[in-house]
Amino acid sequence: MQQTPIAVPRNDYRDAMARLGAAVNIITTDGPGGRAGFTASAVCSVTDDPPTLLVCLNRNASVYPAFQANGVLCVNVLAAGQQALSALFGGKTPMDERFAACRWGALVTGAPVLDGAAVSFDCRVVRSTAVGTHDVLFCEAVAIRSGDTAHGLVYFDRRYHDLLAA
Repeated sequence: MQQTPIAVPRNDYRDAMARLGAAVNIITTDGPGGRAGFTASAVCSVTDDPPTLLVCLNRNASVYPAFQANGVLCVNVLAAGQQALSALFGGKTPMDERFAACRWGALVTGAPVLDGAAVSFDCRVVRSTAVGTHDVLFCEAVAIRSGDTAHGLVYFDRRYHDLLAA
């Protein structure tokens, strides 16, 4: 006898996910599709050979066409004290104003690398898979830049928390 799966209500899922702490990242891109960036916590390591991360991007996001066209991105892991920058890239602020708020560099792909990030992973997107409302982007790191500090920023229980090295 086959049992019918029970769907978890969306709000219950969101409330539960709020208790899954995650690093706060600004994901950036630049290229033929233009310069764009957004805040994301849906980022994680896939493998170290080849060095690959995954990034989840909502297909309805205003930045989606730029990321799709460019095929490159940088995962900028925010450091402690960068909550305002996270909020800026997570809102409806015009793209030029987002990027004007801080200093940027570039590594191999040309995607913007945040000065002062805890670490930045410069990547090329090697695969994309659609799941529900999002694309899961598999991103191979081609360059890495570590920041001067090991202090991090996490999001847990719908609030930012600074992680300070002892």
